[in-house]
Amino acid sequence: MPKILTHLSRWTIYVPILAVVALVLTWGRELPPPVVVIVAIVLGGAVMAAVHHAEVVAHKVGEPYGSLILAVAVTVIEVALIVTLMISGGESSQSLARDTVFAAVMITCNGILGISLLVGALRRRVAVFNPEGTGSAFATVAAIATLSLVLPTFTTSRPGPQFSPAQLAFAAVVSLALYLLFVAVQTRRHRDYFMPITTSGEVIDAEEHVDLPSRRTTLISLGLLLVALLSVVGLAKGISPAVESGVAAAGLPHSVVGVVIALLVLLPETIAAIRAAVRDRVQTSLNLALGSAMASIGLTIPAIAIAMIWLDGPLLLGLGGTQMVLLVLTVVVGTLTVVPGRANILHGGLHLGLLAVFLFLAASP
Repeated sequence: MPKILTHLSRWTIYVPILAVVALVLTWGRELPPPVVVIVAIVLGGAVMAAVHHAEVVAHKVGEPYGSLILAVAVTVIEVALIVTLMISGGESSQSLARDTVFAAVMITCNGILGISLLVGALRRRVAVFNPEGTGSAFATVAAIATLSLVLPTFTTSRPGPQFSPAQLAFAAVVSLALYLLFVAVQTRRHRDYFMPITTSGEVIDAEEHVDLPSRRTTLISLGLLLVALLSVVGLAKGISPAVESGVAAAGLPHSVVGVVIALLVLLPETIAAIRAAVRDRVQTSLNLALGSAMASIGLTIPAIAIAMIWLDGPLLLGLGGTQMVLLVLTVVVGTLTVVPGRANILHGGLHLGLLAVFLFLAASP
């Protein structure tokens, strides 16, 4: 077996290529139900391949750069899906960005964070992480989520839960600036705050007993990661009409489409976070969860703000009352979770319970 396959198993090479072929064959065509099922299966394979290649690259560059790479890659998928659906979705897509970003925040800060703490606590009785790094990440998520998703409901320059063009531009710049400031702190000034630690609090600066991938393997993985992500965006766009039709046929609110998009694009993060927690790298799992939430807002809102130059219609960003309650509850519970730097199964269960409430109310508001 060639040396490259020690890190790149064959299916992770073939699946992205297969996904590109499927994308070419289905692009711009109305897909019958059997083809939608096949495309969905290929899409799921592309997501899994993207996870693998992101982990290879992450292992080569080390933490916290690895978590950052996957978070940004996943956000690229999210932005591309939102913009493409807003272009073709008409009036029903005016709140798609808000619904998707809020769903991403709830899934990451409750779902991925909760299951990571639960797995870590079940493995070691107590999940241990660095409160300085995790707390600063959670604080940044809370700040930019409030700025981008809560303030539009209370501003008065425009009717409804939307910013004026000047307010949208200001919110986009501030969100991006806070995100970039956090990245600088995470990767440069206080990198040790975001490194995995042992139960006794010692920093783990490298994976043990695992050979680093070669430069060639890393570059091939990076290329296949980009191919897989491009395929995920295109295939998801292709089956989105079927998703929207299914949501409408089931009598569910249109906001469920945003939840489905967020669940899809965050699947790589979820799998990677669980794997890290199983390896007793809870800090890496939390980096993935909160980094994705932060990138989802800090990068998506600026991208949507730029896209609004060419898109028609208003951009509804402000949350409703029920969503604000869930966001406030998530911030309060999350703060009490991360401050001690240690969590047990109760903390994980609380966050997963909040995710269940969000999903139920999204389907039955």
